[in-house]
Amino acid sequence: MSRGFKRVLTVVMVLVVGLSAAFFLGLQMKLREFSKEIRSIDIQSIDLSKVADGEYTGEYYVNESVGAAVNVSVENHRITGIEFIEHKYGKGKKAEGITNNVIRAQSLQVDTISGATGSSTIILKAIENALLKAN
Repeated sequence: MSRGFKRVLTVVMVLVVGLSAAFFLGLQMKLREFSKEIRSIDIQSIDLSKVADGEYTGEYYVNESVGAAVNVSVENHRITGIEFIEHKYGKGKKAEGITNNVIRAQSLQVDTISGATGSSTIILKAIENALLKAN
């Protein structure tokens, strides 16, 4: 191999390693920011005795890639249904099962879905926002 070729190869390798490191550091930073925002979300208790019958729409988005919009149906002061208008979830699709837990418990104070904590919290916040419109 010529000396010039070795130099070019070395420069290319340094660039690949540097760009890879920058990519992973940036990704790690975004994940930390996302986790921090999720931990800062407070899910309120909703007094369903004050919620009139009807359909209520609520949403909550962390960013353009992660969020949820839902329709919540209430009848006789009970949550009877929760439908997704939109759910941008990254890897959190299984969090959609939390709606069954909310209906069963008639409360937003339910455990998040393991492995989908962020998406679960976002869905709960969207439901809360819908029910807050009823008051």
